[in-house]
Amino acid sequence: MCMEGNDKLPTGSYGTSIRLSIAMDPTMGVMLAHKMNGEPLTPDHGRPLRVVAPGQVAGRSVKWLKRIIISDKPSDNYYHTFDNRVLPTMITSEIAAEQKYWYDDERYALYNLNVQSTICYPAHEETIMVEEGKSYSVRGFAFSGGGARIGRVEVSLDQGQTWKLASIDYFEDQYRNAIHYPNLFGGTLDMADREHSFCWCFWKIEIPTMELSTAKDIVVRATDERMSIQPRDMYWNVLGMFNNCWHRLTITKEQDGCSLKFDHPVVPGLTKGGWMEKVKEQGGELTDGFWGTRSLVSASSETNSLSVVNMINNDVKRIITEEELSQHNKDGDAWFAINGHVYDASEYLKDHPGGSDSIILASGADASDDFLAIHSDAAKAMLVKYHIGILETNSLKNNVINGKHMNSERDIFLDQKNWNTVTLMEKIVLNHDSVRLTFALKHPHQKLGVPTGKHLYLRCISSSGKKVVRAFTPTSTVDEVGKFDLIVKLYRASGNWSGGKMSACIDRLKPGDTVECKGPFGDFEYQTGGTLVIKNIAHQVSRFTMIAGGSGITGIYPILRSAHRDGIKCHVVDCNKTEVDILMRQELDGYKRVRHCLSRPANGWKGHSGYISKALIGPVHDGFLLCCGPTGMMESVRKIAETDGWDIKKQVIFL
Repeated sequence: MCMEGNDKLPTGSYGTSIRLSIAMDPTMGVMLAHKMNGEPLTPDHGRPLRVVAPGQVAGRSVKWLKRIIISDKPSDNYYHTFDNRVLPTMITSEIAAEQKYWYDDERYALYNLNVQSTICYPAHEETIMVEEGKSYSVRGFAFSGGGARIGRVEVSLDQGQTWKLASIDYFEDQYRNAIHYPNLFGGTLDMADREHSFCWCFWKIEIPTMELSTAKDIVVRATDERMSIQPRDMYWNVLGMFNNCWHRLTITKEQDGCSLKFDHPVVPGLTKGGWMEKVKEQGGELTDGFWGTRSLVSASSETNSLSVVNMINNDVKRIITEEELSQHNKDGDAWFAINGHVYDASEYLKDHPGGSDSIILASGADASDDFLAIHSDAAKAMLVKYHIGILETNSLKNNVINGKHMNSERDIFLDQKNWNTVTLMEKIVLNHDSVRLTFALKHPHQKLGVPTGKHLYLRCISSSGKKVVRAFTPTSTVDEVGKFDLIVKLYRASGNWSGGKMSACIDRLKPGDTVECKGPFGDFEYQTGGTLVIKNIAHQVSRFTMIAGGSGITGIYPILRSAHRDGIKCHVVDCNKTEVDILMRQELDGYKRVRHCLSRPANGWKGHSGYISKALIGPVHDGFLLCCGPTGMMESVRKIAETDGWDIKKQVIFL
């Protein structure tokens, strides 16, 4: 039975087909629908007429039905051929593009749904307390295709070594108890004659919180009455269809030791989040059979993954001496060396996310340690474009050409060319994932040397002996002497995810330990009297709109503090998930025009709820819009500002 809709798509109307035997079988419930729950279909649901094929993939239930054709062969519609297929796993995208006949094989077409189960509770980022004698109700739903009934749902806390059996509620069965074909919403209910199961069933299991506290994750699997069971791992296919591997939530023990936080694989919609995103950010391969963590379990595998990134152009044969390299160390002419190869980054200065000065100050020298510690594999691969020669050297790799050593008696501590050591004085836990670090400088009268709006780099040594570098903005004042403060958000290990590299380093720090600093860096600086310097160009400002997300407030607050002192009007929106996530709350409450917005507010919260919006940013004016926070939030701010009349290039600054 071939079906065609009335919608207009790039390659014509949508069309597909199902087996005629299925369409004619009364027990399979295939119907033409013009109403739902007694009311006419809405346009989104296929008005005026649509097909409903229970137990089959959604693509077989054609909306806006135009015609039905009975044929002796499957539909030849483009969307029937090239969608809803699971090609063999050895068929790559290149093979599929060149050998399109693979799509013609009906053996690879999808009709009946496969068996699936999902954990709904704990919800994503839900936190529960661990208490003796207390249990948590882990809950979710399950279904299968073709009318098959779910026979069992099992939950494991040890990654599948042992399983617990969940109880199941089949709400669909309540309709089977109806007799004499009752009328419901204008239609005759004939469930009493059917044994097929087309609806979700709901499962639950009570698990002691003490038992949850010893687990790294929760996984669930379902089995239907045909003994079709969910696999542990996904079946890779070129269209990414029909993946029904175990659903997994990671469990993170919070720093207080008394609560657990759960992470789902992804977050619905366009919002970023979930343990899969964290694995990808750390370079894990999600199809490695270990939920993407195999490449993160040891330092040796991490080193191997770095070594495969090609950073050189094999056609480049030019030999460059250290003396020649040292002469290219200024704006517009910036060379640097990495692992014995020389790169010319002059044309990239204006586009560098970390600001041009971080390249200029590394130019004329070997920058291997700093570059490799900070940049992603994608950034490393970009170096091929800028590769100009091979460094001829007799000196040690880490020597700085024309460098100067820091004098411990200098008034300003930081040096942009050299790393210098600071000692941790104090470490204060602010909430479940944030700490305040206070570091001592070389002498009690020394200033750090980070102007308002700029940042420094912190370098630590990981447990595997690798150098880890990240940028941070001090929250202490520019006039502070003898010490400085950093507020740091920690991305701790979750389940099999190893956590952030710098987070792991900072978690291990204790008073008396040392780290290294270099700086200041950044193309943005707020100077006294309302002067704003952006890429060496001065602007006078009378008003700021400031948007911060999470730990991004650490980049915003120093500017707020200085601008407010100068009488500059500042409107601040601080976005967080929950009230406990708000950093520097006491300091921010000292300013009148600071609004807090929570995406997951508790009952009784009187502030703004939801996500950043046009109403929170406010109308365009002659001031500047500053934004510091997660990538997703900053992209939302950019889109809102652009549509609301802000000049993105001149007025909007992403810190």
